[in-house]
Amino acid sequence: MSDLKDYVTEIPDFPKPGILFRDITTIIQNPEGLRMSIDGLVDMVKDLDFDLVVGAESRGFVFGGPVAYCLNKGFILVRKKGKLPRETVSEEYDLEYGTATLEMHKDAIKPGQKVVIIDDLIATGGTTAAIIKMVEKLGGTVVKIGFVMELAGLNGRENLKGYDMDSLITYEGA
Repeated sequence: MSDLKDYVTEIPDFPKPGILFRDITTIIQNPEGLRMSIDGLVDMVKDLDFDLVVGAESRGFVFGGPVAYCLNKGFILVRKKGKLPRETVSEEYDLEYGTATLEMHKDAIKPGQKVVIIDDLIATGGTTAAIIKMVEKLGGTVVKIGFVMELAGLNGRENLKGYDMDSLITYEGA
């Protein structure tokens, strides 16, 4: 296989009828797919001036950690509320049915530091918008947002207007 899309498994009618779920765990479990995704994300950001990589649990860890390692950058964890042991900054965001809260350590980003956000997927952009707000609350600047997959039909790019973002794979629908 030579195209990253070849490693995505499509599952019809999951989690409900009419939805075509695109599963990236098959990218991760295949050595070539994992290497292609990490290499693609590294290539996306390697020429930028930045200090840290930020990734949200859990698949943001899978992709963001290796990008930080490859480029000799620190990696900042964004976790669900109550999972981090020190003082945190938090941001609530909307889900399809309700809200959720993300947190990062309050001392994770120093004022003036430049960050790259790496995640597996952009759909509506809610999770990423919450991460951006936390980075900016701490005085950091988001210089790039990189995703493995983008579901363009859910308008996440529009919801993150004004930020430089790219994805390795784009699906036009939802």
